[in-house]
Amino acid sequence: MTDIGIRPRDGSAHQGRFLAAGAVVALLFVALFGRLGQVQLTEHSDYTAAAAALNTREIIVPAVRGRILDRTGKPLADNTSVTVVTLERRVVAESDDAARGLLTRVAQTLGRPLDELLARTHLCGEEGAPPAPACWSGSPQVPIPIASGVDAQRALSLVERPDLFPGVSVEAVPVRRYPAPLGVNAAHLLGYLGRATDKEVAATEAGAGVITADDLVGRAGLEQQYDTALRGTPGRTTVSVDPRGLVTGVVSRVDPVPGRDLVTSIDASVQAATEKALAREMAAARTRGQPADSGGAVVLDVTSGQVLASASAPTYDPNVWTGGISAKEYAALTAPTAGTPLLSRVTGSATAPASTLKALSVPAAVAAGRPLSGTYECGSSYRIGNREFRNFESRAYGPISFHRAIEVSCDTVFYDVAYRSWLALGGLRGADAKDPFITTVRDFGLGKRSGIDLPDESAGRIPDRTWKRAVWDDTKDGTCRRAKSGYPEVARDDPARAAYLKALAGENCTSGALFRAGDAANFSIGQGDVATTPLQMGVAYAAVAGGGVVRTPRVGVRVVDPVSGVAQAIPPGPVHRAALPEAVATYVHSALRAVVVSGTGAPAFTGMPADWPVSGKTGTAEVFGKSDTSWFVSYAPTNRPRYAVSVAVSQGGHGSDTAAPISRSIHEALRLLPR
Repeated sequence: MTDIGIRPRDGSAHQGRFLAAGAVVALLFVALFGRLGQVQLTEHSDYTAAAAALNTREIIVPAVRGRILDRTGKPLADNTSVTVVTLERRVVAESDDAARGLLTRVAQTLGRPLDELLARTHLCGEEGAPPAPACWSGSPQVPIPIASGVDAQRALSLVERPDLFPGVSVEAVPVRRYPAPLGVNAAHLLGYLGRATDKEVAATEAGAGVITADDLVGRAGLEQQYDTALRGTPGRTTVSVDPRGLVTGVVSRVDPVPGRDLVTSIDASVQAATEKALAREMAAARTRGQPADSGGAVVLDVTSGQVLASASAPTYDPNVWTGGISAKEYAALTAPTAGTPLLSRVTGSATAPASTLKALSVPAAVAAGRPLSGTYECGSSYRIGNREFRNFESRAYGPISFHRAIEVSCDTVFYDVAYRSWLALGGLRGADAKDPFITTVRDFGLGKRSGIDLPDESAGRIPDRTWKRAVWDDTKDGTCRRAKSGYPEVARDDPARAAYLKALAGENCTSGALFRAGDAANFSIGQGDVATTPLQMGVAYAAVAGGGVVRTPRVGVRVVDPVSGVAQAIPPGPVHRAALPEAVATYVHSALRAVVVSGTGAPAFTGMPADWPVSGKTGTAEVFGKSDTSWFVSYAPTNRPRYAVSVAVSQGGHGSDTAAPISRSIHEALRLLPR
């Protein structure tokens, strides 16, 4: 009989299945631990950054801007503070009425319109936000500045009642100001601040330093030139935020580093005297019937090139930019009737220097082979070809020396010397490199930027042969068209001027590329197309006074850390020695002194204290269709030159009438400085 029943399970098959399952589990654990190890060892920083990006935000904390000081420590630009009331954004988000009830109580306490405070709770660009500047254009992670420039006592009463004013804080926020010590304006020296552009922000994101959209940066003058040092290094505060983007705490903080102070060479007392003299004498010129529409004056230290004063008119109040300029204020500054007050007439505006250039024409004449001991005819006019060049500033004196020609400002002496030099060079076939008049003025720094530490400096213009050819190539088509068509639009109101312009166009069409004899004659007395800035002429006369040493002008002297007091000197610019033989320098010094004692500048300096002898030269530049530009460039004391003063007033008349009296007032202020 065969037993029928259930067979026992195969033990080896059961064990195999168990081992297979175990192996799978083991492999899963190996993979899991491997992945954990990979995350911990190789991807830790990536996950940390991702977590931080999700849960934290970084807020840039601006640094306090460095001050701009005069040479004695008087602040020309510094910082003040305004009281700002802020509100935590979470209070707005968590309240049922968007904090309207709270802000109503705040508005009543501060005496401010409720709508003004409510508008600030909206981020600019979000739905329902009012237009800028009513909305808040700053970071959504910082408290909202709902009111600025409020009464401090009223503001502090808010924080005394946190039960009534939850989330409200009061801060003292620094803002730029220009305190005007001794009444100093110095707007064109100091410059101003403006909101950073998208381009500037993007550039810093590429690693050129941190600038945010909320930052103010230098826009002109020293504020622009030394912006990096003045701006300092911003701080960073990392805050934690909730899913709504509201701040829940502070994770880390790096405090900002304040900007360094800039100590300048400006002397506030001399700057004030320069500004007052410029304004007073321009007003006096207008009472005499001269438009006197703009002017500039600059004072240089002959021994170092440092700038003691620089004044430009018309000017403006630099405080108008503080806190952001309004559309109305900006329109007033840029209106055609305002006279372009943002332009510096010291560094940015070039005009014909007229007879002030004769101080350089004497060394040029000597370089051309004309003896210092010679005599030269000073007639009432000088003929070159079919054109008469008249003696503009003085009458006929007959045979005179170069010394006397500078003293009485005789033009015809220099016409003759320049014309003979032009002929000796081959006339129309001459070369710039061999022209003693061109090489001399360039040697003294004319026709190029001086290198001063201020932005937007004009290079002026030295109309040599190369320049003449370049301009003709660029303009010949239009010039030749005008030579045929004339100027009918001008003829309707001024037929004489239209006829002159047509004749000039005809002449320039056929020979405008050539450096003609008339160009050489005009060049020698600073007329024609020659154009220089008051700064350039100041540098040139400082070089004449200093024996031919041409120095780069400087305003910045050193930057100082406001915390440690450690100072870093600003290096001086390049220096070179112009070709000025000692005998020629002595001769020119004597002639320039005679101008003030008995020549064209004497009336303005009558009674000047004997212990401050001044040497200088008048200039009266003719400008077609306008009144003359008044020039006076000088230095003192004559026996040991220390300061050079350059003054030019557009449409101010004769140099002796407007610019010379301004110079005298400046020298009287310089005389009072410690010696």
